[in-house]
Amino acid sequence: MSTAATPRRTFYDAVIVGGGHNGLVAAAYLARAGRSVLVLERLEHTGGAAVSTRTFPGVEARLSRYSYLVSLLPRQIVDDLGLRFATRRRRISSYTPTERGGRPTGLLVDAGDPGRTAEAFTRLTGSGHEFDGWRRFYEMTGRVAARVFPTLTGPLPSRPRLRRLVDDDRAWEALFERPLGEVIEDTFTDDLVRGVALTDALIGTFTDAHDPSLRQNRCFLYHVIGGGTGDWDVPVGGMGALTGALETAARSAGAEIVTAHEVTGIATDGSGAEITYRTAEAEGRVAARHVLAGVAPHTLAALLGESRTEPAPEGSQLKINMLLRRLPRLRDPEADPREAFAGTFHIGESYTELERAYRDAAAGRLPAALPAEIYCHSLTDPSILGPELAARGFHTLTLFGLHTPARLFTEHGTDEAVTAALATLDAHLAEPITGCLAADADGRPCLEAKSPLDLERDLAMPGGHIFHRDLAFPYDPYDGDGDSGGGRSWGVETGHANVLLCGAGAIRGGGVSGIPGHNAAMAVLSGPA
Repeated sequence: MSTAATPRRTFYDAVIVGGGHNGLVAAAYLARAGRSVLVLERLEHTGGAAVSTRTFPGVEARLSRYSYLVSLLPRQIVDDLGLRFATRRRRISSYTPTERGGRPTGLLVDAGDPGRTAEAFTRLTGSGHEFDGWRRFYEMTGRVAARVFPTLTGPLPSRPRLRRLVDDDRAWEALFERPLGEVIEDTFTDDLVRGVALTDALIGTFTDAHDPSLRQNRCFLYHVIGGGTGDWDVPVGGMGALTGALETAARSAGAEIVTAHEVTGIATDGSGAEITYRTAEAEGRVAARHVLAGVAPHTLAALLGESRTEPAPEGSQLKINMLLRRLPRLRDPEADPREAFAGTFHIGESYTELERAYRDAAAGRLPAALPAEIYCHSLTDPSILGPELAARGFHTLTLFGLHTPARLFTEHGTDEAVTAALATLDAHLAEPITGCLAADADGRPCLEAKSPLDLERDLAMPGGHIFHRDLAFPYDPYDGDGDSGGGRSWGVETGHANVLLCGAGAIRGGGVSGIPGHNAAMAVLSGPA
């Protein structure tokens, strides 16, 4: 995608540390505004976690290796930067297999047919009560999404101002003030339905439903407000298609992007900065008026030579990428695998199972029934497969495991976690998933696993935390009364006037969104020239 080069200048208006998707967004906006911009990327390619890779030797399949779905990317960024990038909506929201009365069954949520979804709820639970609660609950989150999502690319509002924008005291209390577990338990009675509702609060976040810190609420909020609807869409061509479009936009606007350049230090006096870097052959330095950091706050503190006051981040996920010769058959005789795997396929995610898995992991034990979310990219977007594979019925399968904090992988190997995850999946299949795996050119099964330790090693994410640190509510925590957000008006500021966060660790960061990159660029452009 990129070729390594050497910075052409000794001074830039802005140096961006890290060529992930957020760094590229910031670079494109600043370069389009006429600023001189240099992006320094440690790896030999841009994209960070938003990449597509031919993971398996000799196999024509481009998998979204790390991040894999899009919800939070505003249309405004796509339009502003003229990106040639598209997503596709998934008709099926989710399918959750279970067993009732000794018989395999499941819950299908069809986003395109509320009547069909209502029937599925009634068939599973015996009445319409749970579906009524489901409808009310997600109508409430939809109203909040419509009001909150547009604020993410503007100056950071104060808490009172955001509450006024939400304009619904019950919704505010449910999402911003009470532990989400209380709200879910008040709304639903069925253990499986409760679990399906809770899962969005646990993606990459090691916590439980009743955590008084409300980490679960913050995670849940970002998962239900994307695009103003909460829909999670499939990137056409894989996640690398977004990175490629962003790199093209940044370079076309005049930004310099150099890869295989690892930033080793940042020195700043608040008005100017010096950035040191190293390559395989040499060390160098450049000066800049502004530094935009696409790295985690923990990493930025080290680059600045500062003591790190926050605890080290800890990721909590297991990512398994697979290529199948065909989709597996399900134990539920009424479930069509092409529908079940097209949306989010929940396993081990009833409310009770999620709580048990959390307690196991907190005690240092790998959960026996490992909760996970699974989906098939190629059912919605077959373009990621070569024509021959697509014609033969091959499919990708992505598994994202919950409640697997990094600490577990120091005592339990990744292979043990993979075995637990696949066993949890197999419990709902009519055949073992390993029997459906394709083989690569060397005859090895097409299965790749990434733990938080792998993300720390491969992507330099401290603790493998996909959000760089715990997510924050999308308001200014330092401005209790005003409307503008005071001195931290874009949620990207640090203790240095000319050093800004442009990555997932910014307020309103996390996920594939480009929002912190946009907001860091706006903070620069709205300040002194």
